[in-house]
Amino acid sequence: MSQTVAEAIRAATERLGEGTDTARLDAELLMAEALDCTRSEMFLRRMHDPAPAAYAALVERRAAHEPVAYIRGYQEFFGLGFRVTPDVLIPRGDSEVLVEAALTAKPDARRVLDLGTGSGALLLALLSELPEAQGIGIDRSMAALTVATGNARALGLAERARLEFGDWTVPGWSAGLGAFDLILANPPYVEEAAELAPSVRGHEPAQALFAGPEGMDDYRILLPQLPALLAPGGIALFEIGHRQAEAVTALAADAGLEAVLHRDLGNRPRALEFKISLGKAPASA
Repeated sequence: MSQTVAEAIRAATERLGEGTDTARLDAELLMAEALDCTRSEMFLRRMHDPAPAAYAALVERRAAHEPVAYIRGYQEFFGLGFRVTPDVLIPRGDSEVLVEAALTAKPDARRVLDLGTGSGALLLALLSELPEAQGIGIDRSMAALTVATGNARALGLAERARLEFGDWTVPGWSAGLGAFDLILANPPYVEEAAELAPSVRGHEPAQALFAGPEGMDDYRILLPQLPALLAPGGIALFEIGHRQAEAVTALAADAGLEAVLHRDLGNRPRALEFKISLGKAPASA
């Protein structure tokens, strides 16, 4: 006898239980995907239906540590739906701190730059809240830019979001970009030897994760360049690792920047807000 939706979810939760601490949620999300409905609709109307045949294969993919977002092909961020592929990092709720802090600090921003845009989540979430703003998102991955461009179109933001190739490790990368009221970045900041969940290390793009033995390589490159990219009164918001606030703040000070720490919903250090420090010139290169 075939299982009902409820029975299949229970069995999948047991199957996934040893590999993730979100086994029940994962099982429910994958079932809703297999049924092509929302979780709410599933709970209200579909729990006694026969489980779809496609469900088992989705569960096995998750059991092999493939992230749910890649299996489904999309992820919600800041109330918006974003297409995601293994070419881009999965947008995470903790990163919404950057968008919220940016909206609080610069609600009148008109020019926005997103460094390492990936799926476009940070830039597009911000533009969705700032209808008068224009934005540029750069990435060194052409595959990521394809994903971001598709998301901009799907969200009706393509006319205000310019997505283009850019590699800040190459001299002259910022020539012609101009100055910005807001700069956002979720750069690579993971130490090369860090212990990561198999779903992250085995599936998310390494070039968007790792930044040298200390996870600091990209901060060392980007922070000294921020003063030339910030318009008068502009701010930048960078995501950081939860143990990096002190070290990144010191790098910012050497670049003539003041830093303010923002914490995520778990009260962990999550982002640093930078502005040009008045009365202190940046250290010479």
